[in-house]
Amino acid sequence: MSGYVVVDLEMCKVPQAMRSRYPWGRETIQIGAVLLNEQLEITGQFDTFVYPQFGSIDAEIKKLTGIEKKDVKNAPDMKTALEQFVAWVPRDAAVVSWSDNDEKQIRHEAEAKQIEIQGLDAILENWIDCQKIFSEKMQTEKCYKLSDALIATDICYSEREHDGLMDAYNTALLFAKMKKEQKLQLNAYYRTAREEEEEHLKVELGDLFAGLHIDSGV
Repeated sequence: MSGYVVVDLEMCKVPQAMRSRYPWGRETIQIGAVLLNEQLEITGQFDTFVYPQFGSIDAEIKKLTGIEKKDVKNAPDMKTALEQFVAWVPRDAAVVSWSDNDEKQIRHEAEAKQIEIQGLDAILENWIDCQKIFSEKMQTEKCYKLSDALIATDICYSEREHDGLMDAYNTALLFAKMKKEQKLQLNAYYRTAREEEEEHLKVELGDLFAGLHIDSGV
């Protein structure tokens, strides 16, 4: 195996009026990714804006991502951007993202736009959901935000959220930490708060069942 590629997509909204031509509510406007080698070190990056064929960058998306219409005006379309991305991904590398939303977005967009690229299916079929792994490590079904997970694990990270490359970079830091640590080491303040919360829950459950007599007789 030649390491991991950690990817993050940024998207814009697709107007309802365009849904007859493109049935999904989001369209990709940025693909950001970083490469982790076998030692889990970041050794490369990929970053491109993507021209949306059906969606538009409104004020909300501009504020959220910092991406403007001028940034995507001369950017490649999704087919070209995906071709570049697939060519950049090393052979046998597994692709990782925070949640499975980006995998689904690529599948939906490729189907709707009839995009066929050799090697894309193999990438999608071996996708790793970093958010799911984190929840398993935390022994909960809760779906954490990436920023919350980074704080919980005491990772110093770029606070610029919703930038494809930065989110990929931050996800890679967390993924590497989880791969290295059999028992995930948490921020001391977070760990204390979590232990106090669990202890409080035990007390509440104890109060709930206090004095309850269970007749074990037949």
